Amino acid sequence: MHGRLAPGSRIIESEIADRLGLSRTPIRSALHRLQQEGYVTSVDRTKEKRLIVAPLTQADAMELFQIVGQLEGLAARAAAERPASVRAELVTRLRALNADFAAAGCAVPPDPSRLFDLDTAFHRAYVEAGAGARLLALHEATKPQAERYARLYVNALLVEIATSAAEHELINQAIEAGAESAAQQAVESNWRNAGRRLAVVIGARGALGSW
Repeated sequence: MHGRLAPGSRIIESEIADRLGLSRTPIRSALHRLQQEGYVTSVDRTKEKRLIVAPLTQADAMELFQIVGQLEGLAARAAAERPASVRAELVTRLRALNADFAAAGCAVPPDPSRLFDLDTAFHRAYVEAGAGARLLALHEATKPQAERYARLYVNALLVEIATSAAEHELINQAIEAGAESAAQQAVESNWRNAGRRLAVVIGARGALGSW
């Protein structure tokens, strides 16, 4: 997730086992789980399957961001159904986070790690306010995959901070008004637009880890 194993880099069981001081059996089991979750994939090279860290591609980014948008949209819809007092407290927190996010985007030089953390905290706030246990579990399983993209491409997206902050405010307004459909649509639109912005960057810079 943090890019210490770069997208597309080969994964060798024995090296990981030595590094972690474990036998190859639990390593193999963990890699199988990572394949199921989309972090690791296999490629055929000279009739031999090799495991690699999953590449970051335009198509995957668009699909993944839309999935996260759908999940968070449901959470935002539920958050907008909360009592007015609960919504008011939530929106106060959301606006504070978004103000910090916008300000961090204007800093010279901007701090990509802080921007990432503030954006994550903003989305997490309304998800926790609205999501039930099942939705939260699905979100926690999927969102980290989108965060791989955000972490590794954040420097190229700094010029879009003001646009993102404006989209966040539309989410705030819908939740504040108790407008369930508008809140859901605002979140889905924010993620869909983020996916499009990212796709443009990937198209210009190339997919990380593609063979």
